[in-house]
Amino acid sequence: MVRVRQMHEWAVTEDEAIAIQQGLRERVVVRDEHGPIRRVAGLDVAYRDPDIAVGVVTVLDLESLAVLDQAVVRERIEFPYISGLFAFREVPALTRALEKLTVEPDVLVCDGHGLAHPRRFGLAAHLGVLTDLPSIGVAKNSYGAATEPGPARGDRSAVTSDGEIVGRVLRTQPGVKPIYVSVGHRFTLDSACDLVLRLAPRYRLPETTRTADHLGRIS
Repeated sequence: MVRVRQMHEWAVTEDEAIAIQQGLRERVVVRDEHGPIRRVAGLDVAYRDPDIAVGVVTVLDLESLAVLDQAVVRERIEFPYISGLFAFREVPALTRALEKLTVEPDVLVCDGHGLAHPRRFGLAAHLGVLTDLPSIGVAKNSYGAATEPGPARGDRSAVTSDGEIVGRVLRTQPGVKPIYVSVGHRFTLDSACDLVLRLAPRYRLPETTRTADHLGRIS
C-alpha cells in the first residue's frame, strides 16, 4: 500500500489550484534520491464517460517486466478541464488506486509531464510530492520547444521552456517516433531517461505505460 499525504483539498477553484501548484512546487526534489529500483509502477487514467475517471496502476518487476500487482479505481471528476491543471482531474483517482496496492513500488512512471509544465508542477510531480515516492513523467506529446533527437535508440535532445531545460525528447526504438520524459520527484533527467529505456526494450512506450493502458481499456 502506498501512503498518500493529504496536503490540500481537491474541490477548489482555478485560482486556488494554481496557488496549490505554486506552493507544492517548492517540495520537488530534482536529485537521485532513491534506493535500488526493483518494482516500477505505471499510472494511467481512462475515461468511460466524460464524468468518470478510471485510475489504473500496474506494478512491474524491473528485471522481468512481469506484472506483480495492479489496481483500478473509478472516481467521479469534480474539476473542469483547464490547461495546466490536468492533475486536479486525474490525481484523485490515481491516488486511490495507489492506496489499494499490496506491492509498493520504488518509482512511479506517470502518463504525463512532471517539470515540463507552465508552473513546473505537472501530474508526475504532483503525485511524487503527495506520495514522496520517486516519480517521472512520460508523455506522448511535448510541452515546450523540442528538437528532434538522432535516429538511434537512446538518442535524446532537450525540451525547453522560457530558456530552461524541462525535459528530454527520447528515442526508445530506432526510427520510431520519440517520447517525452521529464522529472517528477527525486530523480534527475538523465536517470529518468535511462530507466525509461530499460522499461522499453521492444516498443516505443515503456511497459509501465503499456500495461496500465491495457488494464484501463479492459476494466
